[in-house]
Amino acid sequence: MRVIKKINNNVAVCQDGNGQELIALGKGIGFPKTPYELTDLSKIDMTFYRVSSQMIDLLKEIPSEVLAVSAHIVQLARQKSNSNLSSNVVFSLADHINFAIERVKKGLTFDFSLTYDIEHLYSNEYAIGQIALKLIQEDLNVSLPNEEATAIAMHFINAAEISGEKIDKNSNDNLLQMVITKIESHFDITINRKSFAFNRFKIHFQYYLQRLQDNKQISGEITSSLIKDFSTNKKSVYKCGQDIVVTIDQQLHTQTTDDEMFYLMIYINRMISKTIAE
Repeated sequence: MRVIKKINNNVAVCQDGNGQELIALGKGIGFPKTPYELTDLSKIDMTFYRVSSQMIDLLKEIPSEVLAVSAHIVQLARQKSNSNLSSNVVFSLADHINFAIERVKKGLTFDFSLTYDIEHLYSNEYAIGQIALKLIQEDLNVSLPNEEATAIAMHFINAAEISGEKIDKNSNDNLLQMVITKIESHFDITINRKSFAFNRFKIHFQYYLQRLQDNKQISGEITSSLIKDFSTNKKSVYKCGQDIVVTIDQQLHTQTTDDEMFYLMIYINRMISKTIAE
C-alpha cells in the first residue's frame, strides 16, 4: 500500500494495489515523509473507500480515538440497519462527537427539539444514538447528555441510502419535486433546497415513501381530536397536506393512514414557517 498524503500521524490518504484511493487509520502511518510504500499492513487498523474531499479536510482536527469510536458506532449501525451507509458518515459523525465533547467541557448544552419526532418516527436510528452514547462513555470516558442520541440519530437518517429494493431514486426524487412544487404553489413561496428545514422535510418524506412501500405505516398514535384541531387552526396546511397525500396514494396505489398524513402536515408546516421567516 502506498501512503500518498499525511492527514495526521495516525491517518493518511493511501492507494491500494489496484490504484484505488482510500483513507487508512493506523498508529504512526502518517509520521514518515510521504509518499512512501507501507509494507507492513498490520499497522493498518481501518480503511475507508469513497471518502469525499470535504470529509478528508475534517480529519485534520479529529483525534484518532474519536475517529475510532465513530467507526465502531457506524459498524454497529450497519449491523442493525438494512440501509447502506456511506463511509463519509464515519467522519461527519466523528466531527460531531468531537464538537459535542468540546461543548460538554465548556458546559454548553443544546436543546434538540426533534427528539420526540426522531424517537417515534426513526426508532432504529434513535436506538443507535443511545448505543453510541454508551460507547463514547466506555471508549472515551466522556458522558454526553441524552439529547445527543437525537443528534447522532440524525447523522444516520441523513446517511441512509434507500436500497435498490426500495422505491428507486428517480421515482423518489420525482415525487419529492412534485410535492415541493405543490407546496410552493399553494403558499406562493420559494423553498431553499439547501436549508435545514428542506433537508429535514426531505428525510421525513423519503421514510414516509419507504413505509408506504413496506406496508409499515405509522398508525394508532394520533387521536382524531389532534387532527381536527390541526384542520381548524392550520387550514391551509391541512388542505395542502391532504392534496399531497391523495396524489401520492393515486400514484403508488396506497392508502396513507391519518397518522402519516398528520406527521407529513407537521413537517410541511415547519418547512413553510422557516421559509417565510427567512
